[in-house]
Amino acid sequence: MTCCEGWTSCNGFSLLILIILGVVINCIPLGISLVEGDSASQNPISCYEWWLPGIIGAGALAIPATTMSLASRKRACCNNRTGMFLSSLLSVITIIGAVYCMLVSLQALSQGPLICSSQANSTVSCEFSLKNLSDFHPESFSLQWFFQDSCVSPTDLKNSSISDIINNWSVPNSNSEEDRHRIFHFSVFLCLLLVGILELLFGLSQILIGFLGCLCGVSKRRSQIV
Repeated sequence: MTCCEGWTSCNGFSLLILIILGVVINCIPLGISLVEGDSASQNPISCYEWWLPGIIGAGALAIPATTMSLASRKRACCNNRTGMFLSSLLSVITIIGAVYCMLVSLQALSQGPLICSSQANSTVSCEFSLKNLSDFHPESFSLQWFFQDSCVSPTDLKNSSISDIINNWSVPNSNSEEDRHRIFHFSVFLCLLLVGILELLFGLSQILIGFLGCLCGVSKRRSQIV
């Protein structure tokens, strides 16, 4: 097995694990919303999980490249230059999905759970539109909703001085329902952000190694050598 085949196989298994993690993490808040029923719709922890960043972005869009990467390993039917090229080409879809997962996660971390919104019991502040993602600016990213002693509205944050905000920073605990919502929201979307970053890195590495395997070729099958 050449380094191209070994690297491709490693990328395939790594992406498979990340796909499972992304889907499971995304399904956790969805499952809680369904179990809690009406109470979840009145005051949901968030609605960004319904954008399905882990199921669609880190999950479905990463399946083609993962399948081809696993099929391109040694002695597989796609163990040739074409298989390596396809695994590299399909990794572009993986990168698109990873970027989508990262953008949704960053948007969710920036906005905080709905309980921290001025419209706490409504999903109106979370529109299901890609326009929100295109309007996202990294320089405006803030986790003040997580480090504040209590969730405050955006207008209150603007009226507060920077020194007051820093002095009031504290990590929430599970003593109140609000703190549990904040911890849960932060944990879910931070994990999805990490999954998206890792998928992006593995996708970029597969593009590189796929082109190298396409240019340099792969090893012959054992059946042809014996």
